[in-house]
Amino acid sequence: MKKTWPLVMFLLSGLISPVYSGTKGYLFIIGGGERPESMMRRFVDLAGRFGSGKIILFPMASSEPAETGASLAAEFKGLGATQVESHILTREQALAEESVHILDDAGGVFFSGGDQSRQIAVLRGTPVHRALLALYQKGCVMAGTSAGAAVMSEVMITGDERRKAEEGHEFETLEADNIVTVEGLGFIRTAIIDQHFVTRKRHNRLISLVAERPQLLGIGVDEQTAIIVGPDEKFEIVGNRNVVVYDASHASVIVAPSKAISFRGMVMHVLVAGDRFDLKKRKAVR
Repeated sequence: MKKTWPLVMFLLSGLISPVYSGTKGYLFIIGGGERPESMMRRFVDLAGRFGSGKIILFPMASSEPAETGASLAAEFKGLGATQVESHILTREQALAEESVHILDDAGGVFFSGGDQSRQIAVLRGTPVHRALLALYQKGCVMAGTSAGAAVMSEVMITGDERRKAEEGHEFETLEADNIVTVEGLGFIRTAIIDQHFVTRKRHNRLISLVAERPQLLGIGVDEQTAIIVGPDEKFEIVGNRNVVVYDASHASVIVAPSKAISFRGMVMHVLVAGDRFDLKKRKAVR
């Protein structure tokens, strides 16, 4: 016999408030892949409007953090950034109170691609993490690409699933309790961010998570594309490809004993550059 997803999930949907209401900062969330120059100039410009405009790079997600940090620093300096610093922190360094001073006068922070779990293992729950959240509230722009996009949300996709899948057959199902998540950095709490979205056909994992957490939007950002989330809790799409948004807040979700998922009334938006989306009203606007 089929059963509906536990009622508590739907009751909780009205209790989750917009992320850090009253924040003055921006989120610049990039889906990965090549980064169009015009798009990245927007990030450098936003970073220049707060503090000294200095950009701090955290490349700990990368398997080659020194090389990644140097490459990103060169990219941003080439786009007009006057101060760029790359910091490769260990967990012990991030736990030290004095480490928060590397963020002094920062106008923008950029999280590199790689493996998001590596970035989270260093930063989450540390004084540096708390300082990042405070900076975002005050007006700093928090940016990241690929893995650096995944860390933005409170519910973070790790890239793993619980079922045992043969190589080349990963994420082939729509089912509950399969997609592995952990706590991310939590700059956005009203949505789950996924990246490389259309290019790597990641619909199944995000739809499965939205079924489990219908109070959260699912936002899939494709390569060469970004969303810029402003203090008004609206985001703008920039770049060359698509952003997909899943909204199950008014849907009927049914989970079969096999854990297969059924939806009735889920809303899907496919957005491109120039489109905007209101996170509070859950509406796309042109």
